[in-house]
Amino acid sequence: MSYLLNNASALTALQNLTATQQSLSETQSQLSTGLAIQNASDNSSYWSIAQTMTSDNGALGAVTAALKVSSSMLSTFNTGLNQSISVINKIKNDLVAAQNPGANLTQIQADIKAQQNALLQIAGGASFNGQNWLNGTVNGVTSPTVTQSQVQLVGAYTNAGGVGFIAITASNVNLFTNGVGASTVATASGGLLAVPQTAASVTACGAILGGSAFDVTVSTGATALQAMLMATNLTLTALESAASTIGAAQQQVTTEQTFVSTMQNNLSNGVASLVQADMNVVSTRLQALQTQQQLGVQSLSIANQSSQMILKLFQ
Repeated sequence: MSYLLNNASALTALQNLTATQQSLSETQSQLSTGLAIQNASDNSSYWSIAQTMTSDNGALGAVTAALKVSSSMLSTFNTGLNQSISVINKIKNDLVAAQNPGANLTQIQADIKAQQNALLQIAGGASFNGQNWLNGTVNGVTSPTVTQSQVQLVGAYTNAGGVGFIAITASNVNLFTNGVGASTVATASGGLLAVPQTAASVTACGAILGGSAFDVTVSTGATALQAMLMATNLTLTALESAASTIGAAQQQVTTEQTFVSTMQNNLSNGVASLVQADMNVVSTRLQALQTQQQLGVQSLSIANQSSQMILKLFQ
């Protein structure tokens, strides 16, 4: 049945064409942006989850940057400690040579003095970003509940728990027992890295960085030299312990770097699965909608022509 004022077929064809064009517009938007869900109005639940995951991923990016800085800082301290161990070994060799009859003690002491100065230079030069744990420079305390000797390095982040830290006791790495670095051997009365000053034999000769006490030309005799050698061995043990502290922290930083990187990948994949469009599906849908659009235009054209058939009734 045909009506003059109402063309039901044309209206139906127009509605279908409008729906096809709307779907085509959405598909083209997905194709250009790569997003299936661009706003909360598209899917409020998925959009909200994706926003939280994206925010967390950004925080993990900051953690990654902090871990890189921490890794470089710890590497600087580790290099300083390893070099200090090498210097102490040279002093140890000098002390052994000094016990040989006829040894030139003046020349040996000159070499020991040079190694002592090298230790001071290492302690003063192992600085990174305002931190130098080898000479007692410890900044960046992140919580009032920890002591100044502790440093907390940013190591992780979770939305529920917040920032996680890698705690290190920086005083275990300090080369000076009094906690303050020195500029000359004579003023380095604190000695080197927690040499046990309570040991009688060590107290008798003083610490390696202890001014005139550690002098083979003054403290002559086998007993004195043996005491100095004992102090050297104790210092080596303390340095090795300090290097182990830094090494353990480096391992933890490396582990956290791997974990955070994996978490970032997981979050990125999660966000992609929630809001990003599958381009294979989108391109296939686009072709189908373009075909539907062409057919809709033809269908509307046919429907509009049906009303013109009424004119033939009056011819």
